[in-house]
Amino acid sequence: MTLTDQQKVELEAAAFRHLLQHLDANKNVQNIDLMNLAGFCRNCLAKWYSAAAQEKSISVDYEQAREIIYGMPYSQWKEKYQTPSQPQ
Repeated sequence: MTLTDQQKVELEAAAFRHLLQHLDANKNVQNIDLMNLAGFCRNCLAKWYSAAAQEKSISVDYEQAREIIYGMPYSQWKEKYQTPSQPQ
């Protein structure tokens, strides 16, 4: 089966939305854990999102992208869900 470019975009968008839902449902997974295990975190996703917007000449800065990724302002997420880092 060969996918059209539009089908690929739609499937990639759906997978990305699912990833964000999964991260939102698992707020206990800290960014440092993601970085240590997977080499990226929510902040990385926000940077990639903002960079993709910039490539398309769409005005979405890093803080706006973080709010999209976190589902709320980053400062609010950090206050509610970020735990102190543990020594390794």
